[in-house]
Amino acid sequence: MTGKGEFGFIKNRLAPLAAGFKGALGLADDAAVLTVRAGRELVITADTLVEGRHFPEGTDPALVARKALRVNLSDLAAMGARPIGYMTSVVWPISATDALRNGFADGLAADQEIFDVALIGGDTTSADGPWVISVTAFGEVPAGKAMTRSGAKPGDCLVVSGTIGDAYLGLKIAKKEFSPSPEDRAYLLERLELPVPRLALADALHAHADAAIDISDGLIADSRHLAAASGLSLEIDLDALPLSDAARHWLANQDDTQAARLALASFGDDYELACAVSPARVDTFVAELRKAGLGATVVGVFAPGDTVQVFSGGAPVEYGAGGFTHF
Repeated sequence: MTGKGEFGFIKNRLAPLAAGFKGALGLADDAAVLTVRAGRELVITADTLVEGRHFPEGTDPALVARKALRVNLSDLAAMGARPIGYMTSVVWPISATDALRNGFADGLAADQEIFDVALIGGDTTSADGPWVISVTAFGEVPAGKAMTRSGAKPGDCLVVSGTIGDAYLGLKIAKKEFSPSPEDRAYLLERLELPVPRLALADALHAHADAAIDISDGLIADSRHLAAASGLSLEIDLDALPLSDAARHWLANQDDTQAARLALASFGDDYELACAVSPARVDTFVAELRKAGLGATVVGVFAPGDTVQVFSGGAPVEYGAGGFTHF
């Protein structure tokens, strides 16, 4: 066997990413073998990124690889799971170069080290079309402790980790629609290109939250999923939206701040967690997140019913789709 072509790429670039994970079988078999520790359950998630839709053509392939992995780890984080491995299936464009493939492998290698996770399998092929990356991630959670979207209770607070809307502004920078200070530019682009999955919040979620979801499609849209899955109504206070300093700088220059806040709350790609937390546990939950170096903000409340309303200045706001739709 030569060191070139599909199998050479697997042997030389992907197989080393599976080293040390026994069940990956060196990527030499058609499937992997996973063992979950006693008292644990397996959590599985999958996401797909398409060039031209989820990231611009010409994006650094290492950044694409890292984001593809991180958005899946974010789904595990929302379930309160610890990642143990992932698979990746890639459709390379016919014009793909060695630089594209090697950059992709370099990105995976960088984030494997950061998040202590291993490649355990997948597939590669090529087609006359855009670059498509699909990742399936596996995690484990204490038996019976997986966080779901359906556990919110009437009276629970909607608590959001971190800040909202930075990725929206990062995209505006990438599209040359916004030119902030160099410091804000670097921060906002990193928030767009390298979201941080909130895996460190697992213990706090298990101890204090009733339901959770990661914010991929927009705070309003994803929080609406929590309410719908739990059979509840939800009120969201747009004025309570947690914003970074960079986002506040942008907001201060907008003529219609209500519309601007709505845009920040609707874009998505934040990969923060939206959680339903009992009022009796909110202060402790917020304190634990702050101890982990992350802010937490109450932005809404769940109640009996089946509606989702957004308010600003005490008045209802029409919010449309409230987030990104895939088709």
